[in-house]
Amino acid sequence: MTPRLYALTLLSMLAFAGNSLLCRLALKQTAIDPATFVAIRIASGALVLWLVLRLCKPAKPLEGNWHGALALLAYALAFAYAYTRIPAGTGALLLFASIQISMILYGFFIGERLSITQGLGIGLAVAGLVILMLPSVSAPPLFHALLMIVAGIAWGVYSLLGRSARDAASATAGNFIRATPVALLLFLVHALTARVGYDAAGATYAVASGAVTSGLGYVFWYAALKGLKVTHAATVQLSVPVLTAFGGALFLNEPVTSILVTASVLILLGIALVVLVKRPA
Repeated sequence: MTPRLYALTLLSMLAFAGNSLLCRLALKQTAIDPATFVAIRIASGALVLWLVLRLCKPAKPLEGNWHGALALLAYALAFAYAYTRIPAGTGALLLFASIQISMILYGFFIGERLSITQGLGIGLAVAGLVILMLPSVSAPPLFHALLMIVAGIAWGVYSLLGRSARDAASATAGNFIRATPVALLLFLVHALTARVGYDAAGATYAVASGAVTSGLGYVFWYAALKGLKVTHAATVQLSVPVLTAFGGALFLNEPVTSILVTASVLILLGIALVVLVKRPA
């Protein structure tokens, strides 16, 4: 991996961790409902990305496609609704397990193979994730568990589609802009059929999630995906729960425990084995 690829990947993972914190704050500690949160998140991301693209590349046509837009929207909606009834630890296990399985299976389908050391690395990273999340794991409601699995698969699809993007910013902007009218339509349906939950704090978190940690973060991710093998892209995302946990300690005064430190070492060691060891020819 080149220094540029390392930097893009790290920025992406930091953005994903920030997004997890913002979503958790909004959906757990404010009055905003999932449909409203997703509509604001997607629309604000689309607006900021469109402005950035017009300012930096005024003649650049929008890329992206409806497959990417719908995968993005499916992930955002399923994730938001699932987290209304699923504890954070259980949700993270379901989400990242489904991302890992779907992307690694696709990697094998297109011919990517892992060495024994890389396989050990994946095992260590997954074990670290389980150790990190086990204290807060409980049996979730079946429907919401399935929603989180759908979110993981949708994110895997969105990531895989990004590998073919010619311009990361244009593709991300195109996906967000296409997803916006659908998100707003779903919000309208929600507003006509149920009570809309909304407050200033929730809306602020949603805007920050959409404009910064989602919109700009996904630009970094699409740029990084060009240089990452599918199995690498799947594995590095296991760092997100670690970064989220340390972010919670830094910004939310959550404790740094021995379990967190142990799990972090296992996950980061596992990722290093997968990314740094060459795959078999």
